[in-house]
Amino acid sequence: MAGRKVLIVYAHQEPRSFNGSLKRIAVEELSKQGCSVTVSDLYAMQFEPRATRNDVVGCLDNSEEFNYGVETWEAYKRGGLSNDVIEEQKKVQEADLLIFQFPLYWFSMPAIMKGWMDRVLVQGFAHEFPNCYDSGLLKNKLAMFSFTTGGSEEMYAKGSINGDIRYLLWPMQHGIMHFCGVKVLAPHICFAPEYVSEEKRKEMLNAWAQRLKTLWKEEPINCSPEWYFQ
Repeated sequence: MAGRKVLIVYAHQEPRSFNGSLKRIAVEELSKQGCSVTVSDLYAMQFEPRATRNDVVGCLDNSEEFNYGVETWEAYKRGGLSNDVIEEQKKVQEADLLIFQFPLYWFSMPAIMKGWMDRVLVQGFAHEFPNCYDSGLLKNKLAMFSFTTGGSEEMYAKGSINGDIRYLLWPMQHGIMHFCGVKVLAPHICFAPEYVSEEKRKEMLNAWAQRLKTLWKEEPINCSPEWYFQ
């Protein structure tokens, strides 16, 4: 919808990859709708995934014993986080929708994206107990995880060798996004694009483009354990 702002946090090393195509389609389709789309291409940016003392500019609150959570909370309150973290927080703050585009690594997101979560979504900015889950500080935003797998859809079915794909989404969608108050749209999963025909890959890309056309009409999932484990 015109006027909406979208941030795509993208983690893949190769622009010509299937993930790269999914990202490109999202940019094109959402821009056509009049959305303002920003992409954080983490590998191209050489985004620093490590949460370290360097994220705090100036003096520490406790120079005797470094506590990352406490120090970044204090730094956020005084405007003393590193510039790269501040820039990403500005993008998040301005966005109505966050799309995370990545290949599934070891049942999770790539380390560079997890590092983005660790460094950007600090206490005070994204959450501040008791302001978490439905009262999280990012509660007026939507998020969606769009990712590819190496295994087939059958391998991620309930009772299969990998278990239900929803089990893997619990720490990402619930433990991070919902914890910060973000409402979560159903994930978009492309199963094993590397091992299917070119025709099937085109069908996957087309399905993504079609979903994006009506994305703003979708209702968020029920953010409860039942969605993941029933």
